[in-house]
Amino acid sequence: MSENAPQNQTQSQDQDQDQDQDRDHESFTIPLLSHQRSINSTSQVAIVGSDLCPIESLDYEIAENAFFKQDWRTRGKIQIFQYIFMKWLLCFLIGAIVSLVGFCNNIAVENIAGVKFVVTSNMMLAQRYGMAFLAFSLSNLVLTLFAAIITAFIAPAATGSGIPEVKAYLNGVDAPGIFSIRALIVKIVGSISAASSSLLVGKAGPMVHTGACVASLLGQGGSRRYGLTWKWLRFFKNDRDRRDLVTCGSAAGIAAAFRAPVGGVLFALEEMASWWRSALLWRAFFTTAVVAIILRALIDVCLSGKCGLFGKGGLIMFDAYSASVSYHLADVPHVLVLGVIGGILGSLYNFLLDKVLRVYNLINEKGIAYKVFLACTISIFTSCLLFGLPWLASCQPCPSDAPEACPTIGRSGNYKKFQCSPGDYNDLASLIFNTNDDAIRNLFSRNTDSEFHHSTMLIFFVTCFFLSIVSYGIVAPAGLFVPVIVTGASYGRFVGMLLGSHTNLSHGLYAVLGAASFLGGSMRMTVSLCVIILELTNNLLLLPLIMMVLLVSKTVADAFNGNIYDLIMKAKGFPYLEGHAEPYMRQLTVSDVVSGPLQLCHGIEKVGNIVHILKTTRHHGFPVIDEPPHSESPILYGLILRSHLIALLKKRAFLSTPVRIGVDAFRHFSADDFAKKGLGNVDKIEDIELTDEEMEMFLDLHPFTNASPYTVVETMSLAKALLLFREVGLRHLLVIPKISNREPVVGILTRHDFMPEHILGLHPLLVRSRWKRLRFQLPRLLKIF
Repeated sequence: MSENAPQNQTQSQDQDQDQDQDRDHESFTIPLLSHQRSINSTSQVAIVGSDLCPIESLDYEIAENAFFKQDWRTRGKIQIFQYIFMKWLLCFLIGAIVSLVGFCNNIAVENIAGVKFVVTSNMMLAQRYGMAFLAFSLSNLVLTLFAAIITAFIAPAATGSGIPEVKAYLNGVDAPGIFSIRALIVKIVGSISAASSSLLVGKAGPMVHTGACVASLLGQGGSRRYGLTWKWLRFFKNDRDRRDLVTCGSAAGIAAAFRAPVGGVLFALEEMASWWRSALLWRAFFTTAVVAIILRALIDVCLSGKCGLFGKGGLIMFDAYSASVSYHLADVPHVLVLGVIGGILGSLYNFLLDKVLRVYNLINEKGIAYKVFLACTISIFTSCLLFGLPWLASCQPCPSDAPEACPTIGRSGNYKKFQCSPGDYNDLASLIFNTNDDAIRNLFSRNTDSEFHHSTMLIFFVTCFFLSIVSYGIVAPAGLFVPVIVTGASYGRFVGMLLGSHTNLSHGLYAVLGAASFLGGSMRMTVSLCVIILELTNNLLLLPLIMMVLLVSKTVADAFNGNIYDLIMKAKGFPYLEGHAEPYMRQLTVSDVVSGPLQLCHGIEKVGNIVHILKTTRHHGFPVIDEPPHSESPILYGLILRSHLIALLKKRAFLSTPVRIGVDAFRHFSADDFAKKGLGNVDKIEDIELTDEEMEMFLDLHPFTNASPYTVVETMSLAKALLLFREVGLRHLLVIPKISNREPVVGILTRHDFMPEHILGLHPLLVRSRWKRLRFQLPRLLKIF
């Protein structure tokens, strides 16, 4: 690293001209908080929800120290059976709780929004249009204001969908507060309020976050802060088991949102999880099966009319499109074109949403009042747009063979009366003056090819496209799945209307394919989205067409930018480790990026030295070395964690002389002393008070040190080290010297040492060799704006 520094300085002048040309562009493409973030600082920060918070890494490595091995040796068959049984029991509880939450969410949204639409419709029938607009806009404003206030004041981490935060967690990034009980409650209540306020936001993303919260809270035994704990649940006090539970929770969230159990498992596998194995697949499938069974039972209750206004909408849009599908080879080119346009629109959607989120971040940085004001402004703008646009549409006579009452008086239905005379309906109001779920059902419906005008569908598509972009970044729980489905369905149906008699496919089928193409273009998933749409529409005959349109749309969109969740994670500043190594990493060795100074502990260390190290550094892992007389030469004994050192200090198992403690260590401690604490219960060195006499005593670290940490030689390429670090799920990777007569450890690699910003900051000449996908470059002026 020192050899490269002079070379970098001598060639820095050659880069000035290029840097000046790129400066304007980079100001619009760098992460939101990069100007606040120092290179490879020990305590990194990221935007969690809507607030800037410090983040840490998770540790999935098993600390194989003498104490751990002794603890496992003393466990009997009953304890092992109890451990396995609790894993499956927790999966059952996750599925049961998430399904109940998802069902209650839909009942609440359908009833709250239903009452709002019924009151507004009654005023419209009485031709009190001003009062109708006032009631509609005020109810939306109150609901949005309530969601924004509880999110901003109680749990800012509940802002947005939560999928980027959960995905980062499953990659090994620990953000504070994302799985707290406050975040869970605000996510549920805020999602209901925001979805009922006619904002173009979804419930699926918040349901993923909700499922992850439920899983995490169950895994840590509840919440000690609020007195909601159960000792039997305190079995999984380590990052590995909690990671598996959160994965099952995220799968359950999608299963509850769309009644798609298999789609939920595939979504967790394809999009969320960074580590996967067959045992986890079984448990995730079991969890989503529980969700599907409970939802089926609850929906049967609602079909009997016991759920208020909750009727054919909400979760029951499962049977949105169940017609028999017949298509011919001549329809394939139309479907391919639909996929190409969907990929282009999806990449444009991601590009615009990324820019809007950056603008919103500048507003949110000014304080809570600005966050709430922004949310209220978007609500008022949305209400004016949704109430005013149907006046542009002309009234149409009700069809004589309408499958339902026409015009619809009240909440749901394909034929909204709005301002029309008796016997007529407003086709644009049938889409806009409904919940998002009902709008999707109307778009997917069969035998309605003559229901909507071309202008109506175009207006609705443009409205949904831009409203979903401006609505997502407000300080409230908001998902992207449902808005993208609505937007894609309107675009697909519009294409079907343009083709007219030139295709054998119905307009409702084109809406389904349009939703698939827009989902593929925005979210870049294939297998999981395909199965989710099949389970959503309950029609296996759509499989070939949906596969085709998803593959085409993803391929086209990948030529422009990344998927929406990766863009949001990058903008928020989460240090997400990708599954591939960029070529410039093969030009570097680990010694080129490892940074110091390195803090070491001895096998038998003075208490005062340990306290000094913990108070003067923020590191979470320390190499432990043995020197003469405890060994013939300086050797690396292992690695000890910060949390374990603090636990040793709290127990005060000190020695008056620097000798090994031996088997006595196992009598002073239990496994719970070193288990990972729950949220908000992390011990701090500042809370431990020691006397001067205790500071002069000693601690034997050998029984508590991980004696077999992962190590790499200093000449290993950075690319190889990255693959090892990510695949094993490490937090610390020790670098050892190639020559034996040097210090036993060179340094420690952490997650931030693998971040491109850190590597390219140390070696700026490698910028030009950075791996890039084959992507079309937009004109610089368009990139700026």
